[in-house]
Amino acid sequence: MTRPPCHLARDQRGAALVEFALIAPVLVTMLLGLFEVGYNLYTQAQLQGTIQKAARASTIENANKGKAAIDERVEKAVKAIAPRATVDFSRKSYATFSEVAQAEDFTDIDGNGICNDGEQFEDVNGNGLWDQDRGKIGMGGARDVVLYRVKVGYPRAFGISKLLGLSDTVEFEASTVLRNQPYDEQDIVAVAARCV
Repeated sequence: MTRPPCHLARDQRGAALVEFALIAPVLVTMLLGLFEVGYNLYTQAQLQGTIQKAARASTIENANKGKAAIDERVEKAVKAIAPRATVDFSRKSYATFSEVAQAEDFTDIDGNGICNDGEQFEDVNGNGLWDQDRGKIGMGGARDVVLYRVKVGYPRAFGISKLLGLSDTVEFEASTVLRNQPYDEQDIVAVAARCV
């Protein structure tokens, strides 16, 4: 015997299945998003700890000879978490902590804020050009301050980036600044030059 259609409106059998079907995509997306954020935070924390350790190893005498091994340890630690990661290293040395990421000093005769027209500048990094960052590429010498940066990029762990409008890759940078040990005299000497 079939029920009349008026009883169908009050029948609640199977309602939980329908409700779950409506909520499941949102729930799964949220869970994958949380996993993605956790994975990225863990990778960043691992990288920061690893570069702190590597930077300490870089401050000792003769560290220039072992620079490749130090970078290899950092890359290995990152790739243990994100196997398809690309890792890019850079080091710049400065005479003091206050000079890190600062422009080379120049005499701004025309007051335009640009080093040009033969204005004199202090060529701290010795490349013959005025630079926005006075750092000298490399690990520097004794007592020099070194800015050690590592840029990492890797494909996202979970394939929901397109749904959320995010890029397919995660990119971030970690850095640390340390002073080399005083095993000799400082390496950085500024020379006066003229702007082009």
